[in-house]
Amino acid sequence: MNGFHLKNLRGDIFGGVTAAVVALPLALAFGVASGLGPIAGLYGAIAVGFFAAVFGGTPAQVSGPTGPMTVVSGAIVAQYADRLEIAFAIIFLGGALQALFGVMRLGRYVSYTPYSVISGFMSGIGAIIIIIEILPFFGAPTVSGGPVATLSAVPAALSGINYQALAIASAALAIMVFWRGRVAMFLPPPLAALIVGTVMSLTFLPAAPVIGSVPTGLPALHIPVIGVNDLAKVIQPAFVLALLGTIDSLLTSLVADTITRTHHNSNRELIGQGIGNMVAGLLGALPGAGATMRTVVNVRAGGRTPISGALHALILLSLVLGLGPLAEKIPHAALAGILMKVGWDIIDWGYLKRIRHAPREKVFVMFVTLGLTVFVDLITAVAVGLIIAGFVTASWMEEEELKGITTLALPDHAALDDEEKALLEPLGDDVVAIALRGRFSYASARQLTSQVEAEIANYQAVILDFTEAAHIDTSAAMAVEELINSLDDRGVKCIIAGLTGPAEKTLRSLGVLELGNRAEIATSVAEAIRHAARMLGKTKKTA
Repeated sequence: MNGFHLKNLRGDIFGGVTAAVVALPLALAFGVASGLGPIAGLYGAIAVGFFAAVFGGTPAQVSGPTGPMTVVSGAIVAQYADRLEIAFAIIFLGGALQALFGVMRLGRYVSYTPYSVISGFMSGIGAIIIIIEILPFFGAPTVSGGPVATLSAVPAALSGINYQALAIASAALAIMVFWRGRVAMFLPPPLAALIVGTVMSLTFLPAAPVIGSVPTGLPALHIPVIGVNDLAKVIQPAFVLALLGTIDSLLTSLVADTITRTHHNSNRELIGQGIGNMVAGLLGALPGAGATMRTVVNVRAGGRTPISGALHALILLSLVLGLGPLAEKIPHAALAGILMKVGWDIIDWGYLKRIRHAPREKVFVMFVTLGLTVFVDLITAVAVGLIIAGFVTASWMEEEELKGITTLALPDHAALDDEEKALLEPLGDDVVAIALRGRFSYASARQLTSQVEAEIANYQAVILDFTEAAHIDTSAAMAVEELINSLDDRGVKCIIAGLTGPAEKTLRSLGVLELGNRAEIATSVAEAIRHAARMLGKTKKTA
């Protein structure tokens, strides 16, 4: 059930052990970067790693703290530094929202997030990680206030560089970049960088700042308590945390699918990730998501079932219970070197290389999202990015949808059959048909009315042909009603032809087809022409 079986036990054991080796230094680094401390990073890897594996929907996926989740969590921790119980409540609520997304089967809708927004957001997060690690890279203490405050403190840090820390950070970064080949399969770059940096600090570079006291043992429970006054404040960051964790996890699930040639269950994965993050909030730990690096390492080592992900978490738990004295000697500079490379890898270089060939409006959305992520805050970046992307998409949709409006000047149009031409012959040039093909939405609603009215200025009868109209949303339906009313006000006869399927259902449900004497409904264009002939005949007779 849920991908569990014992047929691949040996591979799952190798995968779980290898993933734990990779996860250990990253969990420590992310915990320190978040402001919660290294033990919070480790317990985040344990909680999310275990429960996401057991209850999730991507068998080979390994979960834990990631760069994007760490940046969001760091902002939340900084905001509620004097009330950490609120920060942990936000983490718990974010996990609950993730699980709710899965229960409501919203997993597939995440793929609708515009790539330009995801690219800008992820690149911004990568930039934030690099920026906030600049100070520890040079041996200076971190500052509160995010990337802007960090950049302001860089000149002072450069004037007082701790060269021992700089040497350790440079060595760690070099290992992260150049540690390749077969040796990297047995000793992953993050762990190699952590070991080398710690040995350098313990032997001949003792002046580099180290992590210091690290608590061990099982963590205390943090029962989420949110007052009525705080509710409005915590919903927004919890939603962003849930949305980011959802995107991060499902993108990694796609990577796992590609490597293993399987198909994940996105809604079940969200439930598992949500449970894991809820437990992380209860333990005062760092939230997490599906981790690409750890997942790839797990699969390459032979992991294929949730056993490997759960085992990786249990191995970390066994280490945590006695790891404190060892972790205390780890220099901040080694973690900074590791995270510098992690931040670099998060930046979407693939899209940045294509900027010159990408549509300008999409590039604009990406850079706006990136800039707001780095220099304002993550919540604003997501909101503004989605809004601008929505406007850009609406502009494109309008252009495409309006191509479906075709004016058929009657009776000479070649699209008419012999019967229709015969019916039109006595009508002269008094009738025009407007063919509405494809779909029409809010994007084209306003221009729909304007464009049609511009085409029918000199006609006495108008046929609106919906034969090939696939879909009409509420905005477009109201635009159709406005058009019918406008024609009636001008004394122009209106006949609606060929209306069926979803388009008819939308118009009827909104009452648009309750026309009274404003228009008539015909099943086909030929019948509509007969209605037009009768209408115009009566008009001419009355005149």
